[in-house]
Amino acid sequence: MKARTVILTIAAIIIADQCLKFYIKLNYFAGEEHKVLGNWFKLHFVENEGMAWGWKFGGGFGKIALTLFRLIAVIWGSFLLKDFIKKKYHKGFIICASLIYAGALGNLLDSMFYGLIFDTSYDPVFHTNYLTVAKMVPFGKGYTTFLHGKVVDMLYFPIIDSYYPKWFPFIGGDKFDFFAPVFNVADASISVGVIVLLLFQNKFFKKEEHKTEPITTATIDTAID
Repeated sequence: MKARTVILTIAAIIIADQCLKFYIKLNYFAGEEHKVLGNWFKLHFVENEGMAWGWKFGGGFGKIALTLFRLIAVIWGSFLLKDFIKKKYHKGFIICASLIYAGALGNLLDSMFYGLIFDTSYDPVFHTNYLTVAKMVPFGKGYTTFLHGKVVDMLYFPIIDSYYPKWFPFIGGDKFDFFAPVFNVADASISVGVIVLLLFQNKFFKKEEHKTEPITTATIDTAID
């Protein structure tokens, strides 16, 4: 596979991811939600401090550690991708690696720079006097410092939005959402890359079978001579 194909794949994911994040950040207040396709696909703006799919990791120190880990992983990943292409790994494997790399880079950009270029998005649940969306500000005048930016999520697929039956032990009557996480294009890219890699790993890493010639009388005579 040519390096140009890998670069274009990564660039397409990064552009799609960042364009959607900029649109949401500059047009939605935190917590705002709009339907796209009925009740099962919505745009719901949330920001998270930590890992993909809204998971958190150890407060302020954890945020720095996670961002630095992402940065090191992306730098290391750049050399790995170059090596995969040079050694002509399976095309499917290289595409999966590119998807994972692009997703990691997409979320890394949020953590590194969003706190420097945007002001705060207010959540109406906790800030009832504010229903404003964020604005872009001069570089370095944003809501936090370098490496502390929040990751923007917006894709929400509540395929089943219901309640547990009353007779369920302990959780009877509680709200039940099937596929509740809110995520972004970068998260989806990482997930698709990992899932396809796991499903087709035998094909991607299949060893070449060496052909052996059938043993004949002529072969034995040659060996004896």
